[in-house]
Amino acid sequence: MDTLAEVIRHHGRERPDSSAMRFEGTRFTYGEWDTQSSRIGQALLAEGVAPAERIGFLAHNAPQYFELLFGAAKINAVTLAVNWRLAPAEMEYILDHAEVGVLIIGPEFLDHLSKMTLPHLRKVVVLAESADGTDHQSFTDWRDAHPSDDPGVESTLDDVCYQLYTSGTTGLPKGVEVSNRALVQQMVNRCEVWQFDADSVNLVCLPLFHIAGSGWAVAGFFVGADSVLLRDIDPSEMMRVIPDEGVTNAIMVPAVIQMLLAAPEADTADFSSFRNIVYGAAPITEDVLVRAMATFGCDFVAGYGLTEHATATYLPAEDHDPGGPRAHLLRSVGKAVPEVEIKIVDSATMDDLADGEVGEVWLRGPQVMTGYANRPDDTRAAMPGDGWLRTGDAGYLEDGYLFLKDRVKDMVITGGENVYPAEVENALMPHPDVLDVGVIGVPDEKWGETVKAIVVAQPGTSPDPAELIAWCRDRLAHFKCPTSVDFMDVLPRNPSGKILKTELREPYWEGKERRIN
Repeated sequence: MDTLAEVIRHHGRERPDSSAMRFEGTRFTYGEWDTQSSRIGQALLAEGVAPAERIGFLAHNAPQYFELLFGAAKINAVTLAVNWRLAPAEMEYILDHAEVGVLIIGPEFLDHLSKMTLPHLRKVVVLAESADGTDHQSFTDWRDAHPSDDPGVESTLDDVCYQLYTSGTTGLPKGVEVSNRALVQQMVNRCEVWQFDADSVNLVCLPLFHIAGSGWAVAGFFVGADSVLLRDIDPSEMMRVIPDEGVTNAIMVPAVIQMLLAAPEADTADFSSFRNIVYGAAPITEDVLVRAMATFGCDFVAGYGLTEHATATYLPAEDHDPGGPRAHLLRSVGKAVPEVEIKIVDSATMDDLADGEVGEVWLRGPQVMTGYANRPDDTRAAMPGDGWLRTGDAGYLEDGYLFLKDRVKDMVITGGENVYPAEVENALMPHPDVLDVGVIGVPDEKWGETVKAIVVAQPGTSPDPAELIAWCRDRLAHFKCPTSVDFMDVLPRNPSGKILKTELREPYWEGKERRIN
């Protein structure tokens, strides 16, 4: 199984009657998905979709996403899941930048679509049994109008099969191109680390527009496992399906783990089916980890990665030793997964640094992205050569374990979502009461970190923090908006005028050993 298309073809042949996914009481087999994805491939060909063309998906988690993912792969096209939490203008930029011609959309987002101008869009399919009341075709009718013959289009390891958008330092999202090699080949070693096999029941609860959502699901499919898909992160539903469906594996951000621990039924629920929980995107406190290990009674594995590289490190279960002689390793993000190399580089001199010295984290391995779509300058900046990827994160190595300290880039990660300050600053600057603004991430017990705006007010004005936050919410996805606003007379800047974010962050992170959450 070298490509995404071969994953479903293989299991469609070898285990056609085995369950691939369960969703809201419906079970989908590998054989059904092999057939349905072929219909999708034929439908896309009928729409004139060419190899490497991007196919958009804008909806909450749904099993049809995987029919589309595999169907597009069967004609060597590229699936692009759009973050449904974005504002319409943000969605429009992504769909237009990717030149999406065919869009699968949830009916709840048709109003968003009406506010967009998409010159490349030629076909809209509504993710519903019936599209009555709209001008579009339903997904079911569109798919079932085509034959189930496998299109038979071949793809290579280096062909892009998947595209995700991540925010950029300029405020414009960047399309991360993921090849068959990067998405599929990494599964061989990851599945062993994550204790995946054909008997696993895999909980897919994170959004499919994130690599931790859809990529995690693909890992389960790679080994022929069964998966349980949730439409959204819903602690009550998670508490129900884990024992009822016999869930063995899950990936969660620490905020979700905390939500489950806070649920009234957590102390009496049956979690005995769990083998392994993978967590990442934010550090977990020792208190939360101890309670989670006691409550769930399974192995915990930490992971560190990014959209441009997927999982790069893991902290195995045996290194989860709160209160023990290896407890200090909980402050790390673990060691490199097989086939991945890590080095620490001085960003100014580009010299490699020794163990214990803090510098930029560079990664090299088979799952490095192909590049940023249509952004060659950004690609060259992130990929300096010889297979290395610059992460923009600062850290150090100690005995093979990676410890993160700060962010070379200014990105804020809140509840697993990436927020770039430039985007929020650009939204706030037009406000008539704002003279200058710097946006940073500050510690947050629930979300890891949260967005704070530090504003210099226009002379003679006294802007209301709540009004500034509301101003942002009219222009950006809510997770990107500040949750608090502080004021200064002047922002610290270097001689070239760049805001000194380190100085802005210092009072809020004082006493915190790790400056990345």
